[in-house]
Amino acid sequence: MRVDMPEEIPTHPPTMSLSITSGSSATAIGLSGMRAAQRQLDSHAHNVANVQTPEFKRQVSAPLDGLANDLVGQRISLYSFAANLRTVQTEDRMLGALLDTRT
Repeated sequence: MRVDMPEEIPTHPPTMSLSITSGSSATAIGLSGMRAAQRQLDSHAHNVANVQTPEFKRQVSAPLDGLANDLVGQRISLYSFAANLRTVQTEDRMLGALLDTRT
């Protein structure tokens, strides 16, 4: 299985359910990081979307406070998601290369 990573980091990563039933620890670590980044992104997006709602209470995803920090937090979450995706893709390529050498 080959998944090509776009040259630019997407502005809206897909919302997905990430689970792993078996595999290496690199895959598990990468998927765990992707889940964490997705949760942080969701929290920051919720805060930004509801900032003008009367009596709005922010979701706390980090010790940072304020709209500007939520915008920065969204960008950080995107980079974190992409970095962890690269880990999973690299492990997949390495596993594929190992399996190809046995032919």
